[in-house]
Amino acid sequence: MEPGEYHEAAVRDVLTAASSTVDEQIGYAALLLAVSGALGESDRLVTQWLARTERPVTALADGPVRARAWAMLFDARGRRPDWAAGLPPLDLGAEERAHTAMLRRPVSDLDGVLPPGPVAEVARHVAPAHPDRVRTALADGDLARWAALAGPRPDVATLAATRALVPALVAGADPLGLRDWAPTCAGALVAALHERYPPEPGTWPELIAEILRLRGGGTAPPPASEAAIRAAEFRLGVELPEDHRDFLRTCDGLPADVVFPRLLGTAELRAEDGVVVLAEPAVLLLSASLVVEVDPVLGSTVHRSFRDALVRHAALLAQSG
Repeated sequence: MEPGEYHEAAVRDVLTAASSTVDEQIGYAALLLAVSGALGESDRLVTQWLARTERPVTALADGPVRARAWAMLFDARGRRPDWAAGLPPLDLGAEERAHTAMLRRPVSDLDGVLPPGPVAEVARHVAPAHPDRVRTALADGDLARWAALAGPRPDVATLAATRALVPALVAGADPLGLRDWAPTCAGALVAALHERYPPEPGTWPELIAEILRLRGGGTAPPPASEAAIRAAEFRLGVELPEDHRDFLRTCDGLPADVVFPRLLGTAELRAEDGVVVLAEPAVLLLSASLVVEVDPVLGSTVHRSFRDALVRHAALLAQSG
């Protein structure tokens, strides 16, 4: 398969297609990442899909083969990730027998041509039948032959549901050669999910709590007093925007992290040539009620408010996590 073409189409669907198509694309991509040995990227993608859409996780295991695939992957990993709590456990022995029978079952040239019903059932018995070469490769345990025959959109669910092969996949066999591409794929799809389903951070305490959660923990400084906020405004010679005052009432500054500078508290805010410096280093500035974020590589971004800058920060944290 051509990775670039695949994930461009998948991103387009996540941004514009019906919800059922989004579920299908994320479910397929998560399995594709998993069979490529990128289990962390697979977990990250599903976790973000759950957080953004609030859909039941069973939507990613639609049908017996996908459900079986996830069950076999969990068994080979030796654990079920947190996101899989909503998936029912399966009898792996029974699933393995059913899957082996499916891999070995001859297929008719008319399979999939006629709609399900009596005519299709009769045709299946009278039409010439032959082994499916792709499935036979899986039944024979030949990953290289399967990858050569799999086509532009490999049936990764059937691959992951083949119990004898899953330990090699989890160990990094990467039959499709996609391991290095996996972070790019996962990152593009997570970004698309955040664009289609933007977060709703709620109140200032909720927004700060969400930022700290996405950072992996930590605590915020205690709130600033009204007297401290007024003293800072008097010293700066400006009246701070109400949303920045609300931030200071929630926490008097915020430590730095990998994608954002340290936000200054009331005692550290300073004014330079009529511009209030809000962060250290001085890459977040208040100018004429607008917040300017200065990036020496990407250029400057103007945010309508201090809150907008922090909401964007939370989105970037979610995408990188």
